[in-house]
Amino acid sequence: MSEKDDHIPTPEEIGRKLSEFMRTNFGDAVSFTTMSSPPSPEEGDDDDGMEPRRGGKSEAFRFHHRPRDIKDYLDRYVIKQDEAKKVLSIAVCDHYNHAKYINRIEEEDPAKAREVEFAKQNVIVVGPTGVGKTYLVKHIADLIGVPFVKADATKFSETGYVGGDVDDLIRELVRKADGDVELAQYGIIYIDEIDKLATQGNFIGRDVSGRGVQTTLLKLMEETEVSLRNPMDIQSQMQAMMDMQQGRSASGDTINTRHILFIVSGAFSGLQEIAGKRLRKGAIGFGAEVHDLPMDEELFKHVTTQDFIDYGFEAEFIGRLPVRVVCEQLVPEDFVNIMKHSEGSLLRQYEREFEAFGIRAKFKDSAIEHIAEQAAEENTGARGLMTVCERLLRDFKFELPGSAISELSIDENLIHRREELLEELREKGKEVTDVKVAAEAECFSQEFESQHGVRLMFQPDALKALGELGISQNMSTLQMCRELFRDYQFGLKLIEKNTGRKDFDLPKEAIENPDRFLSDMVVRSYGKSAGDG
Repeated sequence: MSEKDDHIPTPEEIGRKLSEFMRTNFGDAVSFTTMSSPPSPEEGDDDDGMEPRRGGKSEAFRFHHRPRDIKDYLDRYVIKQDEAKKVLSIAVCDHYNHAKYINRIEEEDPAKAREVEFAKQNVIVVGPTGVGKTYLVKHIADLIGVPFVKADATKFSETGYVGGDVDDLIRELVRKADGDVELAQYGIIYIDEIDKLATQGNFIGRDVSGRGVQTTLLKLMEETEVSLRNPMDIQSQMQAMMDMQQGRSASGDTINTRHILFIVSGAFSGLQEIAGKRLRKGAIGFGAEVHDLPMDEELFKHVTTQDFIDYGFEAEFIGRLPVRVVCEQLVPEDFVNIMKHSEGSLLRQYEREFEAFGIRAKFKDSAIEHIAEQAAEENTGARGLMTVCERLLRDFKFELPGSAISELSIDENLIHRREELLEELREKGKEVTDVKVAAEAECFSQEFESQHGVRLMFQPDALKALGELGISQNMSTLQMCRELFRDYQFGLKLIEKNTGRKDFDLPKEAIENPDRFLSDMVVRSYGKSAGDG
């Protein structure tokens, strides 16, 4: 028998082979994570990058934000939802300030720390689709620097049944924290469509996707230890067998959920009717005061724990979500503000997409207002903005790239004469390439002057060189200018300081070797006075 035949594969080699097999046969549909066996004492502390990292204090303990700080940060990304931002900001601060307090006590007296009582500030968010629920939670996690995991409640089932295991949410936190268990223990788990777990009271039989998942989530939301290995996972089972064969005990690595913040959300369609029925019933009777019932949007604010129970949630489950927040329905005015003022504005995205083809797109107020009105009719929240913009601009994205068109004004004219304007632009786009090169170079020149206060003027031979270089590099003239002259403002501002010049002619040499050309200009500027120009 050859030496190769005598080779016994290590657990790591088997894990790699199994991972390759699973990816080849099942793609990304099956998650298979390689986890190395713990090193023996003589192997030292070398880390192959797959073991959970331990030791040291997590950045989560350095939490120092105030509720107002968090809300101000969220205002940059999410329009409206002021009450939701305020409630979430307070809940997050309470949760992590308590975690910081517990950590300090544990350093002094671990036993005393275990005696500290604290009701976790888990949150339930109620609101229609597309109003920013996920966006709010994601940006909170980004701000405070903890791992964030989002999942839909519909994909989970009770442990041991077909479907996802809710414990995998905790393991995913560890993966998002790059194996840092200490940091993962202070992460945020966000579960959307939680209303889909509500069950009917007359349900008979084993409910593994509704009440069963509620029961399983109870332990996670309170405090429990979760194994870093999924007992239902093939790799984990094989790793456990190999540990036993090599005389090692099964891995005891776990993660505690005590300080993990859980936020759940859903549209809760039908909850208004339950709350409204209760309110109307309470107003009936001799001597009862008659009050106008609030509008449907306002009904959410009158929802009680019993309403959630009547909706189909277990009392223990809804009790683990003491903080309740309502997100409001968006109206056209909100969509206008989202497009014009949010840092994640969809308009900036579309401008970048056109820009990639050398086309400078500009949204006018008349078009923005039309898009907002159409998005509101989609009834999908802010997601409707993408639907409307795609429908409106799809043909322009297809027809204009590669043509002589370098600017596109998205205004009322485009809204009402879309087909006619598209045909006009098609014809105009057939103009010679030299015209397009000159137009894009001028567009860049105006942009550069607006940003840096100095003007670039391209000579004819420079424009020709730009066109030829753009073709060879498969880049638009606008992209090529931004690439060639991305750092020019520093040298030109220095020349301006030395000579007072604000206008600069760029010849062919500036295109062929922009760095050398700028360097030569800077050197010459030190030998000239402002009057020499």
